[in-house]
Amino acid sequence: MSVLRGLRWCLSACWLIAGAGLAVTAAAAPSPVLVLGRISDDPATHYDQLKPLLDYVVPRMREVGIRRGEILMAPDARQMSSYLRRGRVDWVSETTGAAMLLERRGSAHPLLMTERGGVREFHTVFFVRRDSPIQSLGQLRGHTLALQNASSTSGYLVPMLELMRNGLACDVLLSPDDTQVLGSVGYLMVGSKLNIAAFVHKRLVDAGAFSNLDWDDERHLPPVFRRDFRIVYRSAPVPRAVEMVRTGMDPAVERRLRIVLLQAASDPKAGPALKRFFGTSAFHPVDGQSRRRLDALSAGLQHVRDEME
Repeated sequence: MSVLRGLRWCLSACWLIAGAGLAVTAAAAPSPVLVLGRISDDPATHYDQLKPLLDYVVPRMREVGIRRGEILMAPDARQMSSYLRRGRVDWVSETTGAAMLLERRGSAHPLLMTERGGVREFHTVFFVRRDSPIQSLGQLRGHTLALQNASSTSGYLVPMLELMRNGLACDVLLSPDDTQVLGSVGYLMVGSKLNIAAFVHKRLVDAGAFSNLDWDDERHLPPVFRRDFRIVYRSAPVPRAVEMVRTGMDPAVERRLRIVLLQAASDPKAGPALKRFFGTSAFHPVDGQSRRRLDALSAGLQHVRDEME
């Protein structure tokens, strides 16, 4: 019996070793799947915007082993960062603020700068009603401000950064009737760009902030509202958006993805997919100037996070 038990043990050990060898081999083999991610509070809409470009890219990645594309979304930067670190997402298209938060978490780095609608940068505008006594950013002290949500670059991160750079203390409000800290700017998250405009127009708050692109977009600022508003402050320009790839991505896959995206703007076959991809008109290399602007914004946004959290 002891001989049989010994034989069984040896056979079991051989199977375990063989299984471990297969597992290592499988883990080491490059994945044939390219996963595109997005931080989203509206997955159904964003899926329809992401899928056409992914379908365009995947067949052009066959030479580096990519055979299939998938989409994975996350509700916030923390969850997306986890997906990137674990290799569950390879490529993320994000606004600059969200992209820099992912980079600071060590989970991704910039691949390309994104141009949307022929525009490569934007700035945040602070606005009030025309009959408001507020004439400057500094005069927001003691007043209330409508912002979008904590993941919005133009509707939260940049406004908060501008307030802090100008020495204005900020105090979050839970409702328009909430009491703010004396001498601070009380800010209220209202969920959408249209809500920002509506809260200001209805005098529920004193001011609002979002991008100059939203200011010119009737979907976010109806003419009936805009004629009653005026801008009191504009931020410095900010890059529009960034394509990010996960840290540790196969260099060959990363290089090929960069080439495919850079060439897409000149390929008529990519036109419809790019238009669906948040109105993207082109991708551009991350040059020295772009990198410096990203670094400066990243440091500022980290300061905002540290102060607010």
